[in-house]
Amino acid sequence: MLNGMRGRPARIALFVLGVVMSGFFAIAGYAIFAIPGVAGDERAAGLLLQLGGAALVVGWLLLPLIFFGVDESLDPARFALFPLRRRTLITGLFAAALTGLPALSTLAATAGMVNTAAGLGGAGAAIVQLVGILGGLALCVAVSRAVTSAFATALRSRRSRDLAVVLFAVLAALLGPLQLALLAGAERADWNAFAVLADVLGWTPLGAPYAVGMDVVEGRLWAVPLRFLIIAATIAGLLRWWSMTLENAMLGTESRGRAGRDEDIASPTGLLLGRRLPRTRFGALVARETRYWWRETRRRAALITFCVAGLFLPLSLSLSGGSVGPVSAFVGAIAAIALANQFGYEGSAYAANITAGVPGRVEIHSRATAHALFVLPLLLLVALVVGVVSGRPERIAGDLGLLIATYGTGLGLVLPMSVRAAYALPESTSPFAVSSGGGMAKGLLTFGVMIGTLVVTVPLQILSYVLGDVWLWIGLPAGAAFGAAAYLIGSGVAGEWLDRRSPEVLAAVISS
Repeated sequence: MLNGMRGRPARIALFVLGVVMSGFFAIAGYAIFAIPGVAGDERAAGLLLQLGGAALVVGWLLLPLIFFGVDESLDPARFALFPLRRRTLITGLFAAALTGLPALSTLAATAGMVNTAAGLGGAGAAIVQLVGILGGLALCVAVSRAVTSAFATALRSRRSRDLAVVLFAVLAALLGPLQLALLAGAERADWNAFAVLADVLGWTPLGAPYAVGMDVVEGRLWAVPLRFLIIAATIAGLLRWWSMTLENAMLGTESRGRAGRDEDIASPTGLLLGRRLPRTRFGALVARETRYWWRETRRRAALITFCVAGLFLPLSLSLSGGSVGPVSAFVGAIAAIALANQFGYEGSAYAANITAGVPGRVEIHSRATAHALFVLPLLLLVALVVGVVSGRPERIAGDLGLLIATYGTGLGLVLPMSVRAAYALPESTSPFAVSSGGGMAKGLLTFGVMIGTLVVTVPLQILSYVLGDVWLWIGLPAGAAFGAAAYLIGSGVAGEWLDRRSPEVLAAVISS
């Protein structure tokens, strides 16, 4: 945490902003969870505490994978040479994670549940709920560390990347029904459906830590030890899983791939460029970036994240009867944010491009082209699946146009940002590791791109709504033109900046 106050002024500013946002989250969360106790509404308390608590656990599960990453100072690989017992190492890493800003702000926010339990059930309910939120915090940290450790180990190996994709897909499949239930309940304002969902979640690890106080309030004392048993068993299982993956995370092992054949070694240029890319500097850079996106663990993790979020968010909204239009801005931004720190992936290796004198526009266009080779087919898949599942195949072209427009807009915002706000990534084999104090920087850049993409594409979203069926015919070309224009503007600015600031970019991505 002290490292956040050292280094470049921009890094210090982002850390301070992160502290302020953590404080805001703590105060707002406390106030929200304390409202039912002040109002004396037991039904609202049962809904809010269990649903809100479950959302917190899911956030701890997904946000480190998608937005913030894991502080590299807590990377198990840093302790590989120390004579530490596994139990000692896990205990220390777990305790260190509990002292971070996310854990402290989560604890402060959930303290509002204790206020509610005290207001509705007295001191006994408050004490039980206090133990519950402490168990919930331990559960949040355990699930975050266990999942990031497991996926970091899986994504290092090319042979195990299919397993990682399957695990992510299973996770997304479990979240899909929950999203559908929440969206359907919100649309119909069916509080009975929310109550049933809250009761179900209360008997799962997601909601059990936050339901114990209401059990005391409503006289279900027999349920309290059962919920605590669920919490303890889940934490023990997560720590056991973490322990099993810790050794590989410390060693940083990964597959070497197959041995090259004689003809491959004899023609490295042909192996790199293949038969379809031009024998130019642009073609070579596209080929290199394509291989990096397919093989480098951090980039592969970003693609997997986009696959899950980009497919299941529009699908869930479509099945609930909503329009994919507003979500397309989020999906396009998720696709583009992988390039927000594109130079940080390479670190000191970027010096080779500066030495070779690669023009800024060629650099930017080649990197965006390689990324688009993976993203555009996925956008097409999203539009196809949503159109077929929703029973409206005629809107596939229009939805694809919106997705392309938001992706192009996201690139137009991300590419200049990648030049002005580049930062160093740790020399870690974990695909989720970020430098000390860099998690908030990564998260703020991500949210900034999302908000900017949403604002810029508002006219297009309004146009698609106003035109109705006409948009089904003009949506694809209009969206493609809008996205291309946004990309060309942003890439032009980024290229000019890169020509002037390439030494500064190199210094930013190699500084500690």
